[in-house]
Amino acid sequence: MFLVGPSLVRWLGARGVMALAAAAGLLRWAVVASTTAVTALVLVQPLHGLTFAALHLACMRVIPTIVPPGLAATAQAMYAFGPAAASALLTLASGYLYARLGGQAFLVMALLCAAAALLALTSRARESG
Repeated sequence: MFLVGPSLVRWLGARGVMALAAAAGLLRWAVVASTTAVTALVLVQPLHGLTFAALHLACMRVIPTIVPPGLAATAQAMYAFGPAAASALLTLASGYLYARLGGQAFLVMALLCAAAALLALTSRARESG
């Protein structure tokens, strides 16, 4: 993403890159839910890097446009805390879901990614140039 990321954000915009990250997550979790084939899992695992890097770049593009300059550091801290808290809660929920659904529990993560893609595409957040 160091080489491609800035161009990708300029081309798709922050919302488009957020949607791309969510779509990559949706694909990854759908495959993980549907197979235990090592080849398939090895092929989709790098999508985790895409989802993280793309979302991070897009968020860093949006934060300065929606937060007053004096609160930029606070906004970045909240950006770090929010996903960490959500990850902690989802990790707790994933054990419960996996115990009841087995591998199909990963479809819940795919649905969360689908919802994130929809939110990204319908967001009205401004983007910095």
